[in-house]
Amino acid sequence: MAKKPNARKKGVRTAMSADPEEKNAANGELREGANVDKIRDILFGSNMREYEKRFARLEERLTKSSDALREDLKKRFDSLESYVREEMESLSQRLKTEKSERGEALKELTRESRDNSKALEKKLSQLEDQIASVQGDLRSRILEQSKTLGNQIQKSKEELEASLESEAETLRNDKTDRAMLADLFNELALRLKDELELPEK
Repeated sequence: MAKKPNARKKGVRTAMSADPEEKNAANGELREGANVDKIRDILFGSNMREYEKRFARLEERLTKSSDALREDLKKRFDSLESYVREEMESLSQRLKTEKSERGEALKELTRESRDNSKALEKKLSQLEDQIASVQGDLRSRILEQSKTLGNQIQKSKEELEASLESEAETLRNDKTDRAMLADLFNELALRLKDELELPEK
């Protein structure tokens, strides 16, 4: 419906700018177009106007719905963008904090490890000094005890040798007394038998 008046206007402009024959032809076309429009308006006029109103209302509702949907989507995207931005900032802040805490913890651990290493080295040095001192004392005691034991062994040896010599001397004396006792017994036996020959004077 809206295109026909434009066509008529175009036809009028064409008729005004053309020669008389073309004007007559254009006028004929305009009359035929006007007749067609009248016929269409008679046949479908009320229905077409109703359809146009419905289409206009539908287009208006679609436009409003589209605008509302566009606004809702814009709000949702803005809200989502804000949420994502806040989450990214929060995550970045947490990462920075955690990185800082881990750095401090690593420094503290390194410092403790260094201090423990120094303390261990000091204790090991003290222990080595104590071991060296104990070893020196132990060597001295062992040497002293070795000397004392050597002296005791020498003294015991000398005492044993003296004792053995005394016992040997005693045994030699006992053996001599036994020989004299045996001679005495032999002489007594001969006297009893009157077989003893006395030496002449």
